[in-house]
Amino acid sequence: MKKNSVVLLTAAIFLIPFMVISGCSKKDTVKKQLTLYTWAEMFPQEILDGFEKDTGIAINYVNFEEDETMLTKLQTAKGGDYDLIIADDYIIETAIAEGLVQKLDKSKLSNYRNINPLYQGPFYDPRDEYTVPYGAGVVTLVYDPSRVSVNIRGYADLWDPSLKGQVGLLGNYRVINGMALKVLKQSYNTNDTAVIRQAGERLLGLAPNIRLIRDDFLEEELLSGEIAAAVMYTSQATAAKLENPELEVVFPTEGIGFGIMGSFIPSKAPNAEAAYAFLNYILDARRGAECFEYLGYYSTYTASDPLISDEYKSFLTLPAGFNVNMEMIQNIGEEAEEEHSRIWTAFRTAAGQQ
Repeated sequence: MKKNSVVLLTAAIFLIPFMVISGCSKKDTVKKQLTLYTWAEMFPQEILDGFEKDTGIAINYVNFEEDETMLTKLQTAKGGDYDLIIADDYIIETAIAEGLVQKLDKSKLSNYRNINPLYQGPFYDPRDEYTVPYGAGVVTLVYDPSRVSVNIRGYADLWDPSLKGQVGLLGNYRVINGMALKVLKQSYNTNDTAVIRQAGERLLGLAPNIRLIRDDFLEEELLSGEIAAAVMYTSQATAAKLENPELEVVFPTEGIGFGIMGSFIPSKAPNAEAAYAFLNYILDARRGAECFEYLGYYSTYTASDPLISDEYKSFLTLPAGFNVNMEMIQNIGEEAEEEHSRIWTAFRTAAGQQ
């Protein structure tokens, strides 16, 4: 998961005059800084400003665009350099396995009780020892009923010939290859390369219907009429639906891809105390509601759900019984990954999207 554009906040520049005026040492100043490493635009500016004002801790907001970039930098830093990281579930599993994440001291998180139990005990942290969830999302189908003749209810409907050249897809190969696996009634996480090849063959049949493949701003292509139907992340579906209430949002009948973004403190974080302060700050019920309305992903705090405004509530809180038939994308074996890469390249080539 990721936000749509890049904004780099470098609040640390304000530390220079602070040092001169106060006479604080460099060591003291570093203690008053939180290096937050995640995608751009993950928090309302009011939340970041409020934290700095209330705590006196400056935020050094550093961005990455891909989870893998984050992991590489964290590996290079041997678990140091960053105080708090927010990333996707599957990459957190790897970071924990490599000893790059420290266990949480929950006594420092008085608002920890606000977390929705649905998002606790995930595969990457089954005992909730290392992470705090921050937003969750599903893969949805969104289409414009005024431009589509087929009644779209599942992934398989995207193969309908009437949609030729009208479908937009995300650029995440596990999500899109997984869509074909779901059509074949298989798991996202199969390691059976023969099954993955079969999914690839199925995907080739979808190529004539593809207008574009991109991760960012896909909702704008639907709103502008460039495409008539799309596979989207939750934040994109929320933005599209708020702009055009006539759009249809469908949870695919074949099964729902589900993901969680998690926050964690690296094993050698320079200022873990600042990380705890920030985590507890956003775990507050009202601040959490502000964050999720801004973020456009599902609220992961039960205490925040009642505080989400009516305009957003139907998009940001899960309906009762929604967790049926959901599956999270997890890490798979090397051979399976290679087969996914091969069929994704073949599909993009066939769709003219290289």
